[in-house]
Amino acid sequence: MALEIAGKTAMADWMVIASGRSTRQVSAMADHLLEKLKEAGHRGVSSEGKSVGDWVLVDAGDVIAHVFRPEIRELYQLERMWSFPDDDSEAKPKRKRKKAAPAEDAA
Repeated sequence: MALEIAGKTAMADWMVIASGRSTRQVSAMADHLLEKLKEAGHRGVSSEGKSVGDWVLVDAGDVIAHVFRPEIRELYQLERMWSFPDDDSEAKPKRKRKKAAPAEDAA
């Protein structure tokens, strides 16, 4: 899944979210991505989490990739966190708050 996050944060323009079935597959997917980015000439690409393999973040500057095990992806729900509408017309209506009952004078 690719999410355009330009204008929503200064850290990147795009966020890619993917899943692997095991820690080994998550680490291998991240390694493959890092290799392809370096072959394509991207410099300064970094990663975090490869040694554990539950969640690997690959930072390629304008694009950040998250590779998760399914359980970890479900736990953090980045798609839900970053998939908010671009303008207020698409936003969910705000809940109406109940007015507090007037305080009684304690005389």
